[in-house]
Amino acid sequence: MAAHQHDHDGAHVHGPECDHDHDHEADDAEREYRAAAFAQVRQFGDPILRTPTLAVSRFDQDLRDQVGRMVEIMDAAGGVGIAAPQVGSLTRVAVMLLDEEHEELTVLCNPRIVWRSDDEEEGVEGCLSIGMASIAVNVMRASAVRVEAQDLDGSPLEIEAEGYAARIVQHEVDHLDGVLMIDRTAADERREALRSLRSRD
Repeated sequence: MAAHQHDHDGAHVHGPECDHDHDHEADDAEREYRAAAFAQVRQFGDPILRTPTLAVSRFDQDLRDQVGRMVEIMDAAGGVGIAAPQVGSLTRVAVMLLDEEHEELTVLCNPRIVWRSDDEEEGVEGCLSIGMASIAVNVMRASAVRVEAQDLDGSPLEIEAEGYAARIVQHEVDHLDGVLMIDRTAADERREALRSLRSRD
């Protein structure tokens, strides 16, 4: 999931006291870094994004390596969550930043949402796999969820999330089930998002 409260293109507003050459070089480097990350993220239209994932059965170094790669790509792309299908794997694992500062990593293997609140909230979402995080749509989600999963060692894990954290969890679990955010938005927003995607082809 993309962090839509941040500026996705890496642009900055400069004051008159700024060293423009230095800032522009930094901007160029940031854009190249992000572009390299997005080159590894599967984009809308790739069949793997519509394919349900397979349960993790081996909690080994290969899984740890995969998670490490996912975290690197998520961070470089400016995301707050990423699921295995987005990097070309059908492993049922997702990584996300659920704390308010988006600094504490949560890894969920074989996650399953076992409870959703009756209360729902509409909020803006972006996705690293839809227009490289440049498209935002409104999505209605449960305001709180409880998830049962396993950690990287295979030990049982249960988390409860509310608000924006709950939104991230639901977005990423959807990815693991082959569901995208545009499937959950209003018809008019879906049409606009698809029109925008087609115009880039």
